Amino acid sequence: MAYTVNVYKKLGRRLNAFPQRAPSTDLLYQILKLLFTPEEARLAAAVPLRPFNATRAAKIWKVSEKEARRSLEKMASRGLLMDIRQDSGRKLYVLPPPMAGFFEFSLMRVRSDIDQQTLSRLFYEYINVEQDFIKDLFLAGKTALGRVFVVEPAILEGATEILDYEKASHVIQSASAIAVGMCYCRHKMAHVDRDCNAPKEICLTLNQVAAPLVRNGFARKIDAIEGMDLLQKAYAYNLVQGGENVQKQVSFICNCCRCCCEGLIAARKFGALLPIQTSNFMPAFEMGKCNGCGICSRICPVEAVQMAAARENGSRPYAVLDESICLGCGICVRNCPQTAIRLYPRPQRVITPLDMFHRTVQMAVERGVLQNLIFDNQALLSHRMMATLLGVILKLPPIKQAMAKEQLQSLYLEALIAWKGGFFPNTPAMRKLSETPAKRAYEHVN
Repeated sequence: MAYTVNVYKKLGRRLNAFPQRAPSTDLLYQILKLLFTPEEARLAAAVPLRPFNATRAAKIWKVSEKEARRSLEKMASRGLLMDIRQDSGRKLYVLPPPMAGFFEFSLMRVRSDIDQQTLSRLFYEYINVEQDFIKDLFLAGKTALGRVFVVEPAILEGATEILDYEKASHVIQSASAIAVGMCYCRHKMAHVDRDCNAPKEICLTLNQVAAPLVRNGFARKIDAIEGMDLLQKAYAYNLVQGGENVQKQVSFICNCCRCCCEGLIAARKFGALLPIQTSNFMPAFEMGKCNGCGICSRICPVEAVQMAAARENGSRPYAVLDESICLGCGICVRNCPQTAIRLYPRPQRVITPLDMFHRTVQMAVERGVLQNLIFDNQALLSHRMMATLLGVILKLPPIKQAMAKEQLQSLYLEALIAWKGGFFPNTPAMRKLSETPAKRAYEHVN
């Protein structure tokens, strides 16, 4: 069967249905050609965004279930799909977004089935030079994909409160599964001669995401003890812990260097727009102890600390913090030889989405793609899935509810938001809608 670039364009359009989109450019199509065969691109472009089984794939692709499962397993083995085994033993598949997703998976191990050097060069051009992708990923909405964990040794005991979900140590120790893989960012930069001496096999995947990556050879299973050892190693290299921006079931913790990490590079370029969610802490400098050594300025991963010139002849330079771009990671605190820096809670607490579903819905609302989650692959979601999704919407602030309603143009959603507000418009359309499953859906999620 003859294929053209159209199959990769179709796949690009499918990927752009995710809240984490990949702007369609020639570089994207070159990347997809390296990762997907034309047949795989055709198949991947047709699958739903939500998890599906082999039976569903067979119907979409119009092939036997055996043939569908063979294609699914082949793509999962190469990190193009994720295969998720439920407690019941049933296997589901999901097309991951480009990032966090199959872009990273392609470089989480050394492999010979693809040209990783060419792929790395294309990634570098697409992400670090063109910048449309990085702007769309990090700046398209207020809800960030990732967040910063504070360096825990920088928190003085009893000086301030830190919640469990804000601790990388707690996330690691409470995870149901842990795996370690190669840092995608540093591996990519090594192929374009821009990497550093920070360790590469140090980035963690956790909970439900860990098992598929271990099963398909993209990561190595470890226990919590080794996970904590890697966290201490990251502290020794002054790496920033960046994790999924959720409170529960965190799927990844990256240990990021300032020179290779795409998130930290974006934070330096677009800092005031906060492409990464900050911690709930902010450093404060005790000028009486500061000797003007400048270590804090040199070590800050986003250049939030600068040394100001001496105010008087004979006095020392002093540190000035740009609070608008500070991540609150605490690396400056830990490295100050004079203990002249301490962490304090931010005046306004940072709100972290409860889980991946909640964060995904918020991102979809902000980026105008909520309808893609509800009407997936031109098929209405099940009532249970719809109820869960709309339940999250109903917990959003009113302005985001209004944005969601406008995108969907749905009387169903309008009715649910009306019920949430304690009133129900007395119109013929709304009275008719009250006899539909809408009210039952609202009752189900409340």
